[in-house]
This record gives sequence, C-alpha cells and structure tokens, in this order.
Amino acid sequence: MKALIIDDEILARQRIRRLLEQRGEPEIAGECKSGEEAIAAIRKKKPDLIFLDIQMKDMTGFDVLEALAPEERPMVIFVTAFDQYAIKAFDVFAFDYLTKPFKEERFELSVSKAMAALQSRGPAEKDLQLEQLLNYMRQIAPQAGEQSRLPAQALPIRQAGKISFVDYSAIHYINASSYYVEIHTDGKKHLLRETLANLEEKLPAGRFFRIHRSTLINLDFLKELLYENNSEMAVRMKDDQVFRVSRSYRAELLKRLGV
Repeated sequence: MKALIIDDEILARQRIRRLLEQRGEPEIAGECKSGEEAIAAIRKKKPDLIFLDIQMKDMTGFDVLEALAPEERPMVIFVTAFDQYAIKAFDVFAFDYLTKPFKEERFELSVSKAMAALQSRGPAEKDLQLEQLLNYMRQIAPQAGEQSRLPAQALPIRQAGKISFVDYSAIHYINASSYYVEIHTDGKKHLLRETLANLEEKLPAGRFFRIHRSTLINLDFLKELLYENNSEMAVRMKDDQVFRVSRSYRAELLKRLGV
C-alpha cells in the first residue's frame, strides 16, 4: 500500500513523512509541493492513499481531485488549517481529515481507518462518496481555484442512507431537541445530529435569528410579534407556529426588525 504526501508547506510534509516512517506503513510514494505536481504524481505513481492539503498556492485540494478521472482518485485524508465549511462537509460525507496542528494520536487513528477502509470498501463506493463531496464543494466555491470559501446555499442532511440538500431559504425555523436539531421547512421536519450553537455558526448571516436558547427562526417567515401578559413577547410564524422570545434576545430582535 502506497501513500503520497501533498502539501505546499515543507514542515507539514516532513511531519507526515516522519510519522509514516515511524509507523512503518503505508510505503511513502513521494511528496508534492503543489497541485500541478500532485496531479502528475497521482497519475504516474498511482498511490492508494494521499494526504491532501486543501489550500495550496496554485490550487485547492478539491481542484486536484476535480482534475482526476474517478478511477484515478485514491483514498484521501484531507489536511487543513481550520475551515468550517470544508470540515462540515467532511463530517457529513464521512471523510477523514487532519486539522493543523494535529496530534500523533489523531494521525495514527486517521491512517488506521483509511487502511481499513481500503481493504473493506469497493472502488464504486469510494468513487460515489468522493463525487458527492465534490458536488457539495462546487456549491461552496463555484469558481475553480477560489481561495476564500463561502457558505453553500443548501444544508446537507444525512438520513436513512442518503444525503438531502435543504435550501437555507426554505427553512422556516429550527428547534433544539436533545442531541439533535429539528429543521422545519414547508410541512416537513428534518433531524440533524448537531447542536443548535454549532449550526447557527454555519447559517447565512442576516437571515436567521436566535429568539431562545432552543429556537432559531428565519426572519423571512416571521408573520407577527405578539405581546403577552407581564410584557412577555412571542413570535408567530407564517405557518402559525408560536414561539416565545427570551428576554435576553428581545432587544436585539426589535433592533433587527427596526421596531
């Protein structure tokens, strides 16, 4: 089993090489310091596994994969500085990644999982999984080589062996429910294993607003404000659902609405 190291930072390449040599496998097929080098090396050396930096000077790691035919793409462990949209995609599509700086224990776990997957999964399964990831990343950065990643227009939700894409513009409100969130659209409810706080960071700025520790609403679907006894406030949504507004969020909501 052969591995190729792709990173434009020499120290990052040296660290991955040292850790691979320390564990004794897989065999190191070589190193690449650019996307162009990586594409040529993958085609020539046909590695089973690559450690792929997301942001390189000449192109992104996703651009490298896009340049390869499906049958040319090896198993991938992504290596990245913190990128919340890319990391969210890796979690949704079950891809392993290393966030710089990573610990040796995390590296060992990633390599062991990748080698086990190479032995147990067929090429068709790997190709489909990678193509789903690339399709999602095309939504995030429609221009090839774009260095700044922008939020996608749809939220990926994995359920019952498939991944659905729910447009942010179609989400009416989101409620926290134990370790999950309930995402409500037109007459439908989607469950996502995510905390409300983490999800809030990924939502488009300006459209969604937290009115309670357990409730986020899409302001586009707000119907009216309700004043109740003891100066309590609530919101009625366009589907007539009513939610209480916590005192701590009330002033900011009124300011956002200009009332």
